[in-house]
Amino acid sequence: MFDITNLLRPHLQQMNSYSSARDEYTGKVGIFLDANENTITTNNFNRYPDPHQHAVKTLIAGIKAVNIDNIFLGNGSDEAIDLLIRAFCEPKNNQNDNILLMPPTYGMYEVSANINNIAIISVNLTADFQLDLDNIFKNINANTKMIFICSPNNPSGNLLKRENINLILKKFEGIVVIDEAYADFSSETSFVNELEKYPNLVVLQTLSKAWGLANLRLGMAFASKEIIQILNKIKPPYNINGVTQQLVAESLAQENQKNEMVKEIIFQRNILEKKLKNINFITKIYPSDANFLLVKMDNAQEIFDKLLVEKIIVRNRAKVILCDNCLRITIGTKQENEQLLQALESFEK
Repeated sequence: MFDITNLLRPHLQQMNSYSSARDEYTGKVGIFLDANENTITTNNFNRYPDPHQHAVKTLIAGIKAVNIDNIFLGNGSDEAIDLLIRAFCEPKNNQNDNILLMPPTYGMYEVSANINNIAIISVNLTADFQLDLDNIFKNINANTKMIFICSPNNPSGNLLKRENINLILKKFEGIVVIDEAYADFSSETSFVNELEKYPNLVVLQTLSKAWGLANLRLGMAFASKEIIQILNKIKPPYNINGVTQQLVAESLAQENQKNEMVKEIIFQRNILEKKLKNINFITKIYPSDANFLLVKMDNAQEIFDKLLVEKIIVRNRAKVILCDNCLRITIGTKQENEQLLQALESFEK
């Protein structure tokens, strides 16, 4: 049975979090002489931002149909990944806590584990980029604290089978982190809707992709109130700056615009996929539920270098496991996609 007290690092259970001036008084009106801010300046940036991002979380809660207490906001999803590992995994020199990853997948899970000196168990995805359940359960041990699952997966772009993810959620007694950074481009129902069913579930989402706000660096984690409280306890007090909060709030009020952008990206994805199939050195285009395509071809490195000469920058994934001779191509505008196709067609032998 899942018990968060058995997973949390012991020294954090009694730790007091930093209490900022904005924790003591949350009102908007008054003479603020509590936070040692510059009170003389005439710019709009002299006050500390809301450390709990109430306005933004309220908008997100309405969009995602969750309680505000189930939302954590971070400096990109990367902050949530790092905080989760720091909260629940003891470094190697104390014990053998580990996280389980399924390559090929998003690289920051491994980077964050390495920064925090946490052991990694790797179980490769199958040849069709699905979960290898038998090997996953064989490799889980008593010190496995967390499993990271990226669906739709990066760099392959495909959804992982929901029934397999559900089985892991039911059988694994640690925390299961499902990264849904590309979920808006898929017809699959978000696991955010499963929070009450699975107390060990954490869902990561982002405003960088479908919402077009990568520059603002705001990621979201959805989980039980208990897990969110832990993340808030150990985060920096003002981890989301005020300008980001303001601009994000303005964008969240325009969800229809986001939905239209998603439709256009999917439309362009389908066109690009169809036309790429006609290029003779492309051998496979993997199914995508994301805003990119993983494309296998003859001599991907050579094609990558030729595209660079044309100032067309794609991601070379040829050295990533299971991605031999593959380039990952983000879906661009209609004009950008046409320029890409023209360049690729000119490389045909």
